[in-house]
Amino acid sequence: MARVALVTGGTRGIGHAVSVALRDAGYTVAANYGGNDEAANAFKQETGIPVYKFSVADYEACADGVKRIENELGPVDVLVNNAGITKDKPFHKMTKEQWDEVINTNLTGLFNVTHQVWPGMRERGFGRIVNISSINGQKGQFGQVNYSASKAGDLGFTKALAQEGAKKGITVNAVCPGYCATDMVMKVPEEVRQQIIDQIPVGRLGQPEEIARCVTFLAADEAGFITGSTLTANGGQYLD
Repeated sequence: MARVALVTGGTRGIGHAVSVALRDAGYTVAANYGGNDEAANAFKQETGIPVYKFSVADYEACADGVKRIENELGPVDVLVNNAGITKDKPFHKMTKEQWDEVINTNLTGLFNVTHQVWPGMRERGFGRIVNISSINGQKGQFGQVNYSASKAGDLGFTKALAQEGAKKGITVNAVCPGYCATDMVMKVPEEVRQQIIDQIPVGRLGQPEEIARCVTFLAADEAGFITGSTLTANGGQYLD
């Protein structure tokens, strides 16, 4: 029986690519999304992957959403915490609301979703958790104090939880993408986008499918000796 994989923010951008890659690798995939019904329905029609709407920032919604997924598809053995948002502003202009929204989704969201699947993974003696952090969680970025803090927090979450899961057959790893050709990045003015590309040694943006390959590698049964690790995929822009 195929393992069940849940991808949060799994219908667009990097999440879309991850969902499709895991499906093609033989997993039964559930794709979560937060609010864009039109994009989610188009994704479902295109891929045949079932979609589940709930906010990762809402603990009770996560509990209900994961329960529904497990009732319909089976226990979640692979969790990809991909859902994330940005609310960029220089710190002196950043509001408490902008801080809270980003932290609640990008960091607390990891707790909210992972907490639902962790007991089952411990009982079954198997689990794969992959957290999608960011190059800006590693190096910081002007105008992204909230986002960089949340993504750096994802790395601490990864390293600590990996130690707790190790003896139970659960691995917890992170992927830190650089700038990729997602809808969000491609909406940036061309001259700004070129400035970003000029800082990337390989001379181009990453493709979502390249990040998805990192995830499928870490999600595999055969990746059991890799835990607490950060896999960096940024074209050489930041080396850590």
